Amino acid sequence: MIIRMMKYWLCGVAFFLCSISNNYAQKKAPDPYGPVPTENQMRWQEMKYYAFVHFSLNTYTDQSWGFGNEDVKLFNPLKLDCRQWARICRDAGMKGIILTVKHHCGFCLWPSKYTEYSVKNAPWKNGHGDVVRELADACREYGLKLGIYLSPWDRNSPDYGKPEYITYFRNQLTELLTNYGPIFEVWFDGANGGSGYYGGANETRTIDRTTYYDWQNTYKLIRRLQPDCVIWNDGGDRADLRWVGTEGGLVGETNWSLLNAKGEVEWNMLHHGLENGDSWVPAEVNTSIRPEWFYHPHEDSQVKTVPQLMETYYNSIGRNGTLLLNFPIMPNGLIHPNDEKAALGLARAVKEAFAVNLAANKKASASNVRGNANEFGPDKSIDNINDTYWATDDDVTNASLTIDFGKPTTFNRFLVQEYIRLGQRVKAFTVEALVDGHWMQLAKATTIGYKRILRFPAIKATAVRLNITGSKSCPVISNIGIYNAPQILAAPSITRNQSGEVTITPADMESVIYYTLASGQPTSKSKKYTGPFPSEGKLEISAIAYEPATGKSSPVSREKFDISRKNWRIVGLADEKANLILDGNPSTAWHQSKDEKMPIDLVLDLGGEQKLCGFKYLPDQGNTTGAIAKYQFFVSPDNTEWKLVDEGEFPNIKNNPLWQTRSFTPINARYIKLRAVREVNGNNDAGYAEVDVITK
Repeated sequence: MIIRMMKYWLCGVAFFLCSISNNYAQKKAPDPYGPVPTENQMRWQEMKYYAFVHFSLNTYTDQSWGFGNEDVKLFNPLKLDCRQWARICRDAGMKGIILTVKHHCGFCLWPSKYTEYSVKNAPWKNGHGDVVRELADACREYGLKLGIYLSPWDRNSPDYGKPEYITYFRNQLTELLTNYGPIFEVWFDGANGGSGYYGGANETRTIDRTTYYDWQNTYKLIRRLQPDCVIWNDGGDRADLRWVGTEGGLVGETNWSLLNAKGEVEWNMLHHGLENGDSWVPAEVNTSIRPEWFYHPHEDSQVKTVPQLMETYYNSIGRNGTLLLNFPIMPNGLIHPNDEKAALGLARAVKEAFAVNLAANKKASASNVRGNANEFGPDKSIDNINDTYWATDDDVTNASLTIDFGKPTTFNRFLVQEYIRLGQRVKAFTVEALVDGHWMQLAKATTIGYKRILRFPAIKATAVRLNITGSKSCPVISNIGIYNAPQILAAPSITRNQSGEVTITPADMESVIYYTLASGQPTSKSKKYTGPFPSEGKLEISAIAYEPATGKSSPVSREKFDISRKNWRIVGLADEKANLILDGNPSTAWHQSKDEKMPIDLVLDLGGEQKLCGFKYLPDQGNTTGAIAKYQFFVSPDNTEWKLVDEGEFPNIKNNPLWQTRSFTPINARYIKLRAVREVNGNNDAGYAEVDVITK
C-alpha cells in the first residue's frame, strides 16, 4: 500500500515538474526560425523609403544610356544645388539618397585620380567640382544617409573586359568608400557588356557576368571599408538585397525575404522570393518618378501622379519591400518642380492615409498566447513598440487575434508586421470584420514580413479579426494598424483605336469624366464624357475624373495622338492578329512567327504619303520576351526603294518596357519598315504592343 502511494506521489511530482518546465519553455521567447536579417539589413529595412538620383553626361544628350564617347565639356550644371535635392528628399519623407556616381558611359561625378573622364576635366567649377562631396555634405546637413551607384559596365574604359579593369573598378570603389563618410548602400547595376567606345575601339565586348567581376573579393573590400553598409547586386554573386525583376514599381503580393545563397535566380524568385530559401535577401523596389531614369524634357508632363505614386507605395512598402524612387536631375543641376510637387504630394497622401490608427488603445484578445504570458499578449501588437509582439505556443501555427473597437467604426486599410528578427514565418492569413453580429471576410493574403498593407472598400464594423491560417512556426506579430484612408481620385486613361474612336476610362465607376480637346486644364465646366467619340488626324486630349459629392478632381490625363491609323495596313502578313499592334490598346500584343530568324522586318503601309520625322515602338507589356533591343528603321515611297533613316538600340527596354521614341530628319514616305536586329534575350522573337509614327 505504501509502495503504491509512493508511486502515485512520484508520478504527481513528475507531472508537476513537467508542467512547470513546459510552461517555462513557452514563456521563453520563440527561437529564430530560418534565416534572419543582419543588423545592417534591419537598419536598411527600417529606412523603408529613399531616393535614387540619376545625373551624368547623357543628361545633356537626351539619351537613356551614354555610349562612352560623350564630350566631357557638356557637363556644366550652372545651378547645381545638392541641398535642393536633400531638402526635397527629406520633406518627401525619404531617409537617404543613392547617387549614380558613374553610369554605363563611365563618366565620374567625382574627381577620380584613375581616369580623365570625370568632373575634373569639365567646365563646371573650372574642373574643381565634386558632386559626390556636395551631396555627402547636403545629406549630412539634412539628416539623410548617402548611398552610391557605381556601374560595373564602363563603355569608356579601354580596359573593360580585361583583368586590368577589375583593379581600376576597385580603385574607384575605394575612393568612394573612404573619402565621403558613411555609406548606407552600394548599388551595382546588372547591365554588363555590349557595344561601347572603350577608349576609341568602338566595338562590342562581352563578359561572363558570373565570374568576370570576382564579386566575393569586391564584397570583402566593401565590408572592410564600410562595415555598416548593405550591397545591392543584380549581376553576380548574391549580396544583401535583391532586385524584384521589374522597374515598374511593384513586388509580388507573395514576397519572401529569402533566396538561396547559390544558384541561378529566375524571375519568379526575384519577384516573390523563395519560401524555403537559405539566406535572408529582402526586396528593394526601384522605379522612377518619370518614365525613364535620366532627364528628358518631353517627360515634364509625364511625371507620375499622386494616385500612381500611392499605388507604388502600397505595392512596395506595403508588400514587404523598400521603395527606391528616382529623381532625374535637369541639365541645370536641379530637380524639376513637377517632380518635387509629385513627391511632396505623395508624402502628404501617406501622412493622411495613416494619420489615425483606429486600433490604438483598443481591447485585443487572441485564441492563443504563448505560455499565457503577458509579455506575448495580443495587446503587444497594438502598443506601438517595435520590439514587442504577440506570439503563440510553439505548436500553434494557426491562430487569431481580435481587436474590439467598442463601437461601429469605418475603415479601409489593414497593416500588419511580423517581428522579422526571429525570421519570416506567416504563409497565409485573412482579415475579417464583425458587421451586425456576423463575421465577414475582407481580405485574404499570403506573406507578411516586415510590413504588409491590405486595401479594401470602406466598411463599418465593431471588431476586426486577423486569422493566421498558415505559418512555418509560431507567428510573432509586432504591429497591427487599422486606418480609414481618404479616397484619392486616379486620373482616367485615354486611348484611340485604329478607326480613330477615342475612349476615356475612369479608374472607378462613380467618377464623372470631363475633358478638353486641347492642352488646357479641364474642369467640371468642361465637356462631359458620355461615351466613345470619333476623331480624325492629330489630336490632343486632357481629361479629369470628378467626384460630385466632394467636388474633388483627379490629376489631369493628357494624351497626344498623331495621324489617324484608319487606313494603315500590315504588308506581307496573313495573320489577322497582327492588327493588334494598331488597335491603340497597349495591353494587347502580337509576335512574329517563331519560324522567322533575326533580322525580322515589320512593314506598314500608311495609306498615303506622309512627312515623317520619327517613330514610336511599345514592346509587349505582358511578356518578358520579344522586346527589340537593337533596331533599324527604313522608309520608302513605293515599298521597293528603301532608305535607312535611323538605327540604334533601345537601352534598358527589358527592365523598363516603355514607349520608345526616336526622331530623324523629316522625309516624305508612304511605307515604313521596323527591322528587329536583336531581341533582348538574343532570341528569334520580335514582339509588338504598338507601332506609331511622328509626322511633321
